[in-house]
Amino acid sequence: MPEARLDRSRLFLLLLSGLVVAAWAALWAWSTSPWARYLEHERWTDLGLLAQWCRALPQGEWWLPALLHGAGWLLMIAAMMLPTIYPILRLFGRMTADRTNAASLLWLVVLGYLAAWFGFGLAAHGVDSLLHRIAQDSSWMFTHGWVIGAAVLGAAGLFQFSALKYRCLDKCRTPIGFITQHWRGRAPAREALALGAAHGLFCVGCCWALMLLMFVVGTGNLGWMLAIGAVMAAEKNLPWGRHLSAPLGLLLIVAAMVEVLAHVSAVTH
Repeated sequence: MPEARLDRSRLFLLLLSGLVVAAWAALWAWSTSPWARYLEHERWTDLGLLAQWCRALPQGEWWLPALLHGAGWLLMIAAMMLPTIYPILRLFGRMTADRTNAASLLWLVVLGYLAAWFGFGLAAHGVDSLLHRIAQDSSWMFTHGWVIGAAVLGAAGLFQFSALKYRCLDKCRTPIGFITQHWRGRAPAREALALGAAHGLFCVGCCWALMLLMFVVGTGNLGWMLAIGAVMAAEKNLPWGRHLSAPLGLLLIVAAMVEVLAHVSAVTH
């Protein structure tokens, strides 16, 4: 019986790994297809150039690009963030291995986690859409759109030094304590879903600023997805990951300064 439970746990992690690989493959196929514009947004550092991009979307059919952007965001989250929650899923799988519905409980944790990130994605894309509309009608944004990208880089860097960042990061780095705090087993399905959602909210609290960088470098950029996803996974799961936050914050602040100096220099010359 213990071996059977172990095999089920391994099967689940194998299926989850397959889901992650499939998400990366789908993103790659999408990014090379004629519909790539629904996955890739222009960088916030180039917001003034967005008018042409906005006119390329189907006019009057707002729901189609919204649906495609939502699907693209879910693929991004599955590809970038699911690998970061392997530790909590592995521990939760061991704790619930005796239950006949152990596999479905694990999938409910995953569903709750994705729901938290999808909620953040809705908010981020709402801001993105607002900036697009402003960029269409603003002559200032046409020439100074880079300010938005530089501000996001600087804000993300400063957030790496904040107490909220470390509080959420510490929660993400202690999965056993998180599970015992949120799991009682009295209403298994509801608690598993709530466990995933709560862990997702702390993960959003830890990584939201880094995730916004995708709007600076260009969403749909697979290279940056892989790099940012690897950084977040290292921060959350490696023994020395907590020590990455400060150097990364400093690097982002320097990048924001470089962005500002590059545009100031171009104006003065």
